Amino acid sequence: MTLPSALSSPVTIFKTCILFGGTGFIGSHFASFLLRYNLADHVILADICPLRSAFKVALSDPRVSICRIDVRQPPDTWPLPKSGVDLIVNLAAIHREPGHLPHEYYDTNLPGAEHVCEYSSIVNCPNLIFTSSIAPYGPSESLKTESSIPTPQSAYGCSKLVAEKIHSIWQSSSPGRRLVIVRPGVVFGPGELGNVSRLVQASLRGYFVFMGNRDTRKAAGYVKELVLSLLWMLNKIPLDGGEILYNFGMPEPPSVHDFVESAFLVAGRRRSLLSLPYRLILSISYAIELVLGLFRVSHPFSPVRIRKLVSSNNIQPHLLISMNYPYQYTLASAMADWRHESPSEWR
Repeated sequence: MTLPSALSSPVTIFKTCILFGGTGFIGSHFASFLLRYNLADHVILADICPLRSAFKVALSDPRVSICRIDVRQPPDTWPLPKSGVDLIVNLAAIHREPGHLPHEYYDTNLPGAEHVCEYSSIVNCPNLIFTSSIAPYGPSESLKTESSIPTPQSAYGCSKLVAEKIHSIWQSSSPGRRLVIVRPGVVFGPGELGNVSRLVQASLRGYFVFMGNRDTRKAAGYVKELVLSLLWMLNKIPLDGGEILYNFGMPEPPSVHDFVESAFLVAGRRRSLLSLPYRLILSISYAIELVLGLFRVSHPFSPVRIRKLVSSNNIQPHLLISMNYPYQYTLASAMADWRHESPSEWR
């Protein structure tokens, strides 16, 4: 199969790639990409969680192995190869906000980074990719680029910033090591089942409500574009070693209104959506959380999520733009591809 134009230049064929956290949303797409374009002879999905049902087709490929791994445990407990690994992708993390106590982000994300880097040293792997987050920038309406000073204000953001430093120490500790750190915005696509999925379905079913956030900007990108950009960036680092840290998202962060309009365009149908005051919706969310919390019922109306919906993540992928990364997807074409690949998520 012909490689996408973003990878038209010669690319490395990896002997063994290990994806820590590989059974999740991004990891499954990364593995599928490597297999589809024959970029890896062997792909190991190292994760504590089972593979999502949407991606179980990958199990039929003899090049795929799944290992149950807890990155909080030291590498000498892992049933993984002791040599011959030439690409490691570290996706393993506690990341959903809300959903965890503050200490849980540190308890997983910091030992996980240390142990993955330790394992990379043990097997002498020359290539390491780490998915961080835009959370280290902290909440802000002002534009942020890679040169902006991180000011995290959440346990998740702090843990990701420290994890970045752990990976950077690994890279600088020995010659010939190549490291890519990405700070992605909201990543969406088939199998996401997160905020963008909920926004699309709520819009198409007519119960999404604007609350003064039509123009709120959300740094975001398509999951297949993320995978492409990671391999593209790795290919830009010289073989004698180096590090790249970059933001990932569309050139201009789309607004909430852009997401809704693109969903309507791709689905070929339109709904009339209400606009209600933000403070009213926030008050209702507190009431819902209080009542349902008594019965330990999970729900999507958390006040934290409501506040996120009106807060911009105005993060620009300045490095991708300045390096002339050839974007493959617009917001509309990404959603069209998503709907084509997973129509059940667009009903």
